[in-house]
Amino acid sequence: MRYVGLGTRRRGASAPDGRGSRPPCGPSRRRRGRSARAVRPLHTGPLIFVVLLSVLAAPAAALAQGGPIKIGLLAPLSGAFSATGKDMLVGTEVYLDEIGRQAAGRKIELIVEDTEGTPATALTKARKLVEQDKVHILTGGLLASTGYALQPFVDGQRIPTTFPVIAADDLTQRKPAKWIVRTGWSTSQPMHPFGDWVAKTLRYKKVATIGMDYAFGWETVGGFQRSFEEAGGQIIQKIWTPLNTNDFAPFLAQIKRDSDAVLALFVGRLALQFMKQYEAAGLKDKMPLLGGGTTTDESVLPQMGDEAIGAVTALHYSAGISTLQNQKFARAFEARAGKSASYYSEATYTGARWIVEAIKAVGGKVEGRDQLLAALRKVDVRDAPRGPISVDQWGNPVQNIYVRKVERVEGKLQNTVVATFPNVGQFWKFNAEEYLRLPLYTRDYPPCKYC
Repeated sequence: MRYVGLGTRRRGASAPDGRGSRPPCGPSRRRRGRSARAVRPLHTGPLIFVVLLSVLAAPAAALAQGGPIKIGLLAPLSGAFSATGKDMLVGTEVYLDEIGRQAAGRKIELIVEDTEGTPATALTKARKLVEQDKVHILTGGLLASTGYALQPFVDGQRIPTTFPVIAADDLTQRKPAKWIVRTGWSTSQPMHPFGDWVAKTLRYKKVATIGMDYAFGWETVGGFQRSFEEAGGQIIQKIWTPLNTNDFAPFLAQIKRDSDAVLALFVGRLALQFMKQYEAAGLKDKMPLLGGGTTTDESVLPQMGDEAIGAVTALHYSAGISTLQNQKFARAFEARAGKSASYYSEATYTGARWIVEAIKAVGGKVEGRDQLLAALRKVDVRDAPRGPISVDQWGNPVQNIYVRKVERVEGKLQNTVVATFPNVGQFWKFNAEEYLRLPLYTRDYPPCKYC
């Protein structure tokens, strides 16, 4: 699928190069007689040739930096993650429409490719965007596996790239990508302060975890476990569920009933099913539910019922943030999409702004890739819907982390912000060098020493 943003300049427009006129090669006819010989120019050939090259080269250079700035967006517009992909697309378009789809005096052309939610397809579409469409900037992607698949290609092509959603920790940690700037988050980033807060504020001592059995689940649980246990808590059980799970009953039956609370991490359809089945199993009133932010994200929250009320999660965004900037964005997104703004839509809205700020910083000269990449790393947004954002030396955002509690407000479920941690980086309060010497959070790390 190739989607070209409206109001962009199409290739193939004729240039103002005086096409059709004869080159200035001297008199077209010789006049007869002595006077004609007297006025014949002497030794002008080289000079005329230089002037001719200058006249012809000037329009070409102008066209090279005067055409549209091409942004390639990768999003899953079909398949299991299509709803999320559409949020990503609409979020991008809302911002670009706000600025009239132009920056630094140049039109912006948005070219969208459907990744179908698979890493292999994402890589194929990225190749097309870079090699055929000649985009100046690549952005998008959803799954951690997609990020790891794209990284070697992006670095090999030296194409400036932003990841507004992909959160795999090591993309900005032990194996940082040179040509990727992350404008979203790293998976464990919200969980570090959250684990500490749960131990010290909610005073839970023993927590069981249940989550999807892949990198996103492991890194979510790992980040929570480290800070929770350092604050005096204990993870007494880890349960991993396959990505194709439909019936959670066998897993729910395994949860230790002496747990003070349960930490869950699910996305999309799995989050909906888990919430309903957790309540149906009679566990909601016995063990309060904690979670990674996607478990109650606004992309699924409107489809939930009372089973979600009371769930406490952490993320870098909530549609319930009360700032003027977030209210403006939320209204614009809802008017366009007919639904509440989600973290995915805010991620690409702010991601599009991030790109535009970098374009303005280089004066629209996006053909200079090194300069554009440097500008992407220096962007500092103070008034994004989610709050202030900057980027650390590894290319990961430093931003607010919000603890949210699901409540019903004016008849609608909402992630109400109950605590805010400002300026949280991917290493939180840990020493970066010491942190990076430790293993990546995995299925078995940190070990479950209290299980």
